[in-house]
Parts: sequence; structure tokens; C-alpha cells
Amino acid sequence: MWYLYILLCEDQSLYAGITRDPQLRLLKHKDGKGGAYTRSHKPVKIVYLERHISKSSALKRELEIKALKRTEKIKILKLQL
Repeated sequence: MWYLYILLCEDQSLYAGITRDPQLRLLKHKDGKGGAYTRSHKPVKIVYLERHISKSSALKRELEIKALKRTEKIKILKLQL
């Protein structure tokens, strides 16, 4: 099982990625080992998860999410930041 996740960062920015273990991935991001973006935009929590049966489908969805404007992400994800 693969997951698309979206993190809320301290500066209220959003970060999307994929993983097999969302909680472990969040810990790696918090430790500065997750990705370049989250090293300078400290993650606070996971605000959205989607389950995918394949890495391919998770990657496709990640690209869709990353292509959205912030306002579209908030609207779709129903986030109240």
C-alpha cells in the first residue's frame, strides 16, 4: 500500500509526497532527512492522506496535487489554515 500525504509546515506552507509509512516519513521530515523543502520549512503534521494500491498511482496523484495552486489545495482538501 502506498500513500499520498500532505504536510502542513510551520510557515503554513503545504508539502506533498508519497510513502509506504506516513508516520515514519513525517518523523524523517522532522529530523531533516525527508526532503530539501522540509529542511527549510519545518513540518508540523500530516493534514491529508490518500491510500493507493500502487506506487504509480500515488506518483500520478502527487503530480496532480503539486500542480494545484495553494487555494485549490485548501479547497479540495477542506483545510482551514
